[in-house]
Amino acid sequence: MATKKITITLEKTQLEAVHKLVAGGKADSVSGFVQHAVKVSLADISGWGAMLGLALAETGGPLTRAERNWADALLKPPARRTKRRGRAA
Repeated sequence: MATKKITITLEKTQLEAVHKLVAGGKADSVSGFVQHAVKVSLADISGWGAMLGLALAETGGPLTRAERNWADALLKPPARRTKRRGRAA
């Protein structure tokens, strides 16, 4: 498997937790832990996508334009009103 070295940013506490797992023998290395976490995350997202596809197929497919407009009208926050400044005399 071809790999590529990258730089990532983690919260200090997250990195400390990963180092503890490596020191305790629960993970082979920091890289190994991150590779596993990415693999699990990708599989999870893929699984949710498949589940969503099945649910849509069982309930009539994707939203129609009218359904999407209706949902958007309910779910979008109200537009912010700006204060009008009066004209100077």
